[in-house]
Amino acid sequence: MARRNLAHVEAGTVDQAPGVHRVPASNYTDPDRWLREIERIFRRLPLVLGFSVELAKPGDYRALEVADVPVLLSRARDGSVRAFLNVCSHRGAIVVAEGSGNASRFTCPYHAWSYDADGELVAIYKERDFGEVDRSCLGLTPLPVFERAGLVFAALDPDAEVDLDAFLCGYDELLIHHDFASCTLVGRQTVAGPNWKIAYDGYLDFYHLPILHRESFGAKIPSDALYDAWGPHQRVSMPDAAYRDLARKPEDEWDTRELIAGIWTIFPHVSIAEFDAGGKLYMVSQLFPGRTVGESVTVQSFLAPEAPDAERGKKIAATMRFLEGVVRDEDYFTGKRVQKALAAGAKKHCLFGRNEAGGQRFHRWVDALLATDDAALPELLRSGVE
Repeated sequence: MARRNLAHVEAGTVDQAPGVHRVPASNYTDPDRWLREIERIFRRLPLVLGFSVELAKPGDYRALEVADVPVLLSRARDGSVRAFLNVCSHRGAIVVAEGSGNASRFTCPYHAWSYDADGELVAIYKERDFGEVDRSCLGLTPLPVFERAGLVFAALDPDAEVDLDAFLCGYDELLIHHDFASCTLVGRQTVAGPNWKIAYDGYLDFYHLPILHRESFGAKIPSDALYDAWGPHQRVSMPDAAYRDLARKPEDEWDTRELIAGIWTIFPHVSIAEFDAGGKLYMVSQLFPGRTVGESVTVQSFLAPEAPDAERGKKIAATMRFLEGVVRDEDYFTGKRVQKALAAGAKKHCLFGRNEAGGQRFHRWVDALLATDDAALPELLRSGVE
């Protein structure tokens, strides 16, 4: 990728798709299509739901809601990561309130049925009065879960047959260079946004940087973009003249840390960006559909390579506030206006130019997944989309 970047620098070129791509405006506004996206994408594919570092010790947990599905992540006694539907086997109550912590057991607030970090039902309130049941059949419902490159992936469908290697297409071999497994989670915040695809379009788009963000950080940033893809996952970077300095050294002396700039996206909902806050700081944005077709929620998690001292903590807090404002007041403010305009029916299509190949690829994958049944899904992941 560095060699290709340098070639673009020397030639003064950018990546270009074969032509302009048209996306129906209704793809962003049709509630029936939106429901299919939730079922065929968010409830079928593995999603990044957490980080290894926030489940560092046995008993560590995180409870969250994803596309209206309550999920509980935990570190089991044997050190493995587990994922469950956060639903009591007794009468369907949510067992653990959203948030994180450490617990030896999880007790339902409705009737005090209790589960351990392995999801096993370990106690029934007034069990003798309740009546005889087989506890071994009444644990929390497990979800397919995987730990890779310091990230925790889980599927929301307990019956999903997930081949994570096929899904990642080797992308995890690149993600591991961010070293998330050794980072410290230093902050988290949420931002309300428009339709999840309108929100996600922005993470794949450098074309808007010097325009929309001219007052905050983008006035001197070029709009040029280079795209690298592994199946549906993409890295977006820009031609970097600093690679000319690298080219003066043998390649075995190139420092990988100098080669991983840019935006790294994990389909269908994650964006990874690197910032300087008195040292390296990662913002991992997880986009989730909201309550309606026109809503989404983005969880911004911040990871640092080392635990910050007080001074660095202040710089991280300031950077978090800045990035929350940029996304909320610039990206998503504009996205919500786009949502309103498209819903009004004034335009039949949105256009993605030849210089917006990342957005083109993203929408082709969304279309392909909506048209692919479960049996054909592995082949789609292996063969990709045109």
